Amino acid sequence: MGDEDVIRRRLLIDGDGTGDDRRLNVLLKTLIKWSTSTDEKAEESKATHDRMLAQLAQCEFAVTKSQLASEMMSAELKSYEAMSKVLEKSIEVAKNNIDKSKADFVQAKTVRKNRIEYDVLAKVISEQPDRKETLERLSTLKTDLSSLEAIKQQLESRLALRKKQFHVLVTSIHQLQALLDEPDDTESVSDDIDMKDILNES
Repeated sequence: MGDEDVIRRRLLIDGDGTGDDRRLNVLLKTLIKWSTSTDEKAEESKATHDRMLAQLAQCEFAVTKSQLASEMMSAELKSYEAMSKVLEKSIEVAKNNIDKSKADFVQAKTVRKNRIEYDVLAKVISEQPDRKETLERLSTLKTDLSSLEAIKQQLESRLALRKKQFHVLVTSIHQLQALLDEPDDTESVSDDIDMKDILNES
């Protein structure tokens, strides 16, 4: 038998080191001595017997105490296991709550960002004129544009007329100059009369 086996057996017998092993050894030696002794007196034999009963009661008490301690430790172990399961469930619930809180936090950040963007857009929109006013201004601008187009056409027509008159005037000046440079001619006079008619028609 190895040293470890001896130590293990002694621990099993001795329990928590309260001397159970020594008591059993003393009880065994006393029992052997009492059973083999023939020359003891009755009083000494009875005293030895009573002492052995007391030692046996102490051993039984130690065994009962060890059993109760073992049962108590088993109950505590079960209690710890149940508490461990409860703690594991609580940890799982806490983890789920943390994950949910993270998701809510992300959603809250998104909502806050959207609200800020909404406020900025609302401020920009509020600074712009409303649709009715814009349509009225657009209608007024279209009316002004139409008036300006009409004025432009009138001015272009007048400019075209002035160009024609200027062209006729220049032509008449050249013809008059030519007429002054040439001797009197009936055909030239008739041409001059035709140019006057054109100017009057213009």
